[in-house]
Amino acid sequence: MANLPAPPITRQIGPRDRARPSGREPGELRDAARRLVVDGDGQRIPFGALFREHRAIVVFVRHFLCYTCKEYVEDLAKIPKNLLQDAKVRLIVIGQSSHHHIKPFCSLTGYPHEIYVDPEREIYKILGMKRGEAATSVQSPHVKSNLLSGSIRSIWRAMTGPAFDFQGDPAQQGGTLILGPGSKVHFVHLDKNRLDHAPISTVLQLVGVKTVNFTNKHQIIDI
Repeated sequence: MANLPAPPITRQIGPRDRARPSGREPGELRDAARRLVVDGDGQRIPFGALFREHRAIVVFVRHFLCYTCKEYVEDLAKIPKNLLQDAKVRLIVIGQSSHHHIKPFCSLTGYPHEIYVDPEREIYKILGMKRGEAATSVQSPHVKSNLLSGSIRSIWRAMTGPAFDFQGDPAQQGGTLILGPGSKVHFVHLDKNRLDHAPISTVLQLVGVKTVNFTNKHQIIDI
């Protein structure tokens, strides 16, 4: 009997955990790696190329109009490029809209790192990203707005944009993974709802990057 693919690593990893490298390639990751993502210029590349040579922090966001995603990515934008380069780690955001929304979203958030989209949500589905909101007591440390004010701003951005759309499926949840090089899976966090983000400081510690003080863009905390 042929060997079955190894199951994906789906354990939620908390702040006290440390990444555990895996020498096995989950079947789901192998499938996802063949799918194409699109950059802001409309160029298509295999998802697996993003973590083939180096480790990569890959953050899947709900959609580009989501106020919690916007505020989370605003904090990702505060991570200096040189810290990532020193650790030989790529930081990548994946959305699920048309690629035409990438550059306006980067301009809005100040995000300077890599960003792509999976317009058909193929990778979201393969990797088991959830749809719908599950109730939890988790409150993202990166979200500053409350539900009412954040939702109003999201709707206003949709109404005043060049095309009235939600820039992705509003029910789709995201997640954070640390992948590579190659088939290694170090960390998986699948968001249960819009506030269930993996704390960025925890993720940075897992890849050996100095922790950024998100209340001050220029201050670094040595750990």
